[in-house]
Amino acid sequence: MKNQEQPKPRRGGMGHGPAGMMPGEKPKDFKGSLKKLMHYLGAYKIGLIFVLVFAVASTIFNILGPKILGKATTAVFEGIMNIIADNGNGIDFNYIGQIILILLGLYIISVIFSCIQGYIMTGISMKVTYNLRQNIFSKINRLPFKYFDKTSYGEVLSFLTNDIETVNQTLNQSVTQIITSIATIVGILIMMFSISWQMTLVAICIVPLSFIMVVLVVKKSQKHFSEQQTYLGHINGHVEEMYSGHNVVKAFNGEQASFKTFDHYNDTLYSSAWKSQFLSGLMMPMMNFIGNLGYVAVCILGGYLAANGRLSVGDIQAFIQYVRQFNHPITQIANISNILQQTTAAAERVFTFLDEPEEIEENKTNFDLKNVHGGVDFDHVHFGYNPEKIVINDFSAHITEGQKVAIVGPTGAGKTTMVKLLMRFYDVNSGAILVDGHNIQDFSRGDLRSLFGMVLQDTWLYNASIRDNIKYGRLDATDAEVEAAATASQVNYFVHTLPDGYDMVLNEEASNVSQGQKQLLTIARAILADPKILILDEATSSVDTRTEVLIQKAMDNLMHGRTSFVIAHRLSTIKNADLILVMKDGDIVEQGTHDELLNRSGFYADLYNSQFENAGSPEADFEPVFS
Repeated sequence: MKNQEQPKPRRGGMGHGPAGMMPGEKPKDFKGSLKKLMHYLGAYKIGLIFVLVFAVASTIFNILGPKILGKATTAVFEGIMNIIADNGNGIDFNYIGQIILILLGLYIISVIFSCIQGYIMTGISMKVTYNLRQNIFSKINRLPFKYFDKTSYGEVLSFLTNDIETVNQTLNQSVTQIITSIATIVGILIMMFSISWQMTLVAICIVPLSFIMVVLVVKKSQKHFSEQQTYLGHINGHVEEMYSGHNVVKAFNGEQASFKTFDHYNDTLYSSAWKSQFLSGLMMPMMNFIGNLGYVAVCILGGYLAANGRLSVGDIQAFIQYVRQFNHPITQIANISNILQQTTAAAERVFTFLDEPEEIEENKTNFDLKNVHGGVDFDHVHFGYNPEKIVINDFSAHITEGQKVAIVGPTGAGKTTMVKLLMRFYDVNSGAILVDGHNIQDFSRGDLRSLFGMVLQDTWLYNASIRDNIKYGRLDATDAEVEAAATASQVNYFVHTLPDGYDMVLNEEASNVSQGQKQLLTIARAILADPKILILDEATSSVDTRTEVLIQKAMDNLMHGRTSFVIAHRLSTIKNADLILVMKDGDIVEQGTHDELLNRSGFYADLYNSQFENAGSPEADFEPVFS
């Protein structure tokens, strides 16, 4: 039964799954989110200090290379000049060999330090994301049901997958890149100034040009990247919907309409992807062009200084290498700044989720649950999912221990809502619900829910064996207890016909067993849990008549000696209920036994007669569920 009084979350996460974190998406509170992320990193201060030290050391050893190599170049040049001058001196290969060995040692040390800092940083980023994932999953279990009424499942899932992965990749790569890029820029500037301050000033002139070019390209491509990711999300969502509902699409000849929508998304994606990729592809050619301008200027000035004897050939060679290296960290920092925005936006979404109000557990159960037997009272209950729109109005009822209570009424009357209030998935706006005289708000939620067993219209089974799915009702149950519950629930009727019997593993959709078999498994789970109070929500609505007979026998065993609430549309199945509560527009308009309500010729009688206007209807002769 699907009530209309509660807003339903949309399926999937269109635009929030793999495509949910868009390049160019900016955080609303950059500083606040970055501060929270730093708080997580703060637990690993010592590791981060080592990362900083090793990253800087690796960069320094790498930067020293060109200048030392310049000494070898100078030695070769001077040796050749000596040979030309025929002054008895030649190329000093021993000196050059020593320089090569020194360079080899420097580069080996640089690589070792780089690997060490990478190893430490990977460990830190993995631990941070591990903690974030753990906190998010724990948070999901503490959130009130109303949060999931307004948030799609796909969006919540994206916090655990896409957003966390974005943070992980940035912490693992970008943090060390920022350190090494800054260290490289500072180090190269120092080395360049040590060679020639005139050439260094010429080289620095290219920095503003590079920065302006990066900003222009990023600004221009940003909107196209955003559109690309948005429409990629639309395509993913559309394909998911069409694939999951392909039977309906074909049944209503919706292929052309579906393809037309897909074609629109695909064309827009093609256009935005082409523009974004083309513009981002311009970055390196333009940076190379600007770098080459600086390179030419440095070569001309260097040649002039060398001709005047103010600079050695090796120094010119080293300086040119530094100029070549200078643009790379500038480009890296520009790219990282954009990535950092994406990461902070992803972190902001995660922290916003973690800051959501939780279910407040104010009370602990201060009485023995063994003394609770299952009497339930609804005392002038008022409730609305939106406080301004009340859907349950002044609901009152008294149910004694062991009674079988049916709740009936048209769709949207509030039947399932009453069950959600009983389980404290939501709290009442006013009035009270009592179990054996105790207000349910005096129980902890865990203790309260341990009193209940539920069998719903929509079965929930997970990817595990049949035995494990039954054992979900009580995880410490023995195999003998599981099989006893299976026998009472008629599961034994079919389980031995399946491959591997109780050890057969259900697939992700549990589609390797029938709908009726799935329902029997959920009943077995409820029997194993041995609850004081039972809730059956349209448990037989989607099965055939033969399977329904089996399910009714299982439910008879399940309900024996327990207070039971049965939500039903087919009124023939609740004829023998001890009490029938008839709901309409959130109110109990009638209550009594089946015969009493028919004799009143009121709303229940109208509902009942409307289902059996045809005397020959199979439902007319259907046996009641309660015996």
